Amino acid sequence: MRKHPADPVRTIAVLADDLTSAGDGAAPFRGGGHRAKVLLPEAVEPGAVPPDGVVAVDLGSRLLDEAAAVALAGRFAEAFARSDLLIKTVDSTLRGHVAAEVRAAHAGSRRRAVVVAPAFPAEGRTTVRGVQYVHGVPVHETDFARDPVHPVRTADLTRLLPEAEVLEPEQFGKLPELIDGGGVFVCSAATDADLRLLVDSVPMPGDVLWVGSPGLAAALAGRHPAVPTVRPPEPPMARRPLVVVGSANPATRRQLDRLRPRMDVTAVEAAEAPVEGLRALRRTAAPVLVVHTPDARRTDARSLTADLALFVRELVADGLVDGLVLTGGETAVAALEALGAAGIDLVDEPEPGVARGVLLSPPHLPVLIKAGGFGDDGTLDRLLRLLMEGGPITGSPPIAERGPVTERSPIAEGGPTS
Repeated sequence: MRKHPADPVRTIAVLADDLTSAGDGAAPFRGGGHRAKVLLPEAVEPGAVPPDGVVAVDLGSRLLDEAAAVALAGRFAEAFARSDLLIKTVDSTLRGHVAAEVRAAHAGSRRRAVVVAPAFPAEGRTTVRGVQYVHGVPVHETDFARDPVHPVRTADLTRLLPEAEVLEPEQFGKLPELIDGGGVFVCSAATDADLRLLVDSVPMPGDVLWVGSPGLAAALAGRHPAVPTVRPPEPPMARRPLVVVGSANPATRRQLDRLRPRMDVTAVEAAEAPVEGLRALRRTAAPVLVVHTPDARRTDARSLTADLALFVRELVADGLVDGLVLTGGETAVAALEALGAAGIDLVDEPEPGVARGVLLSPPHLPVLIKAGGFGDDGTLDRLLRLLMEGGPITGSPPIAERGPVTERSPIAEGGPTS
């Protein structure tokens, strides 16, 4: 049913292809006063009525084959078809099964039209005449062309979606009429102002399947704040946190190196730490325990991820951990599954690519989840301090003090970037 443009948006669904993207998609709405949960797909009941607020589901489809990804995208788009806003997130560098998932989600959503706007200007990802750029370079000419799982072959969205019509910002005024006729529309955007103009140009947001990255989510959240607003939960502070580093991305390894010298930190390589040894260490060592994969991968990445998840489960079960920092999307999913957690109650996004929340199942630990390639060298150090000391909703330092944000590059020595 079409909503009147004056009606408030109450139910929002975000369908993401990995966990960190689910957090990225939900966080701007949490900042706009909506309740927000990030869920694993197993936690979503078929036919459930969307609750007020945001439900962001990690479909995990980027790591699946295309047929499985299509099936998930279509099924969950149908499950959330009654949402006031339905958003299918895509990677702003066009990795993953972008075209196949968009088509499947469109069919399942029963929306009149699809608006595709993958630009994320704050991170240098822009769309000009339907071509995706990273800091001015077509994405297929960047490191993302060498992604070990989904190498990017083209920056031209019309090659991915030949059925689409490309619209420049000066043409967005045509969208109400175009949407009534149905179709797929790739919308160029070089600035956040372009994305806001795009959102403002669609009077009936429920008629559209929105496809984009955090830039589009932020524009939609700004246009549709919660009425009334809901304050985020106050996460408890941690005294005995566990930091789990599963990402092989060079940015995360530099962050790990910055963390190791802290006097309150004991860092252990997972491959050299049996569970019993970690238990003993946890009882006697410094307050902060860091368990990480080797700097140079010497074994299968999935085996390392399974080991990390086992450590999390056992240490939490023994009551030796009261807070978590999880780095790497695959690592975070494995840890949540090992704990039997359906997801997190989202608090905020203290820095780009970081979700802060509280586990939805006992013991309801505070948790920070960071994408592998995001952040500067001090990011892990800041997030750990935020977990232990608390702080405002924006836990990161002012922009001027952060230094440059590292690109989410897919190239990492010894393994994948998640």
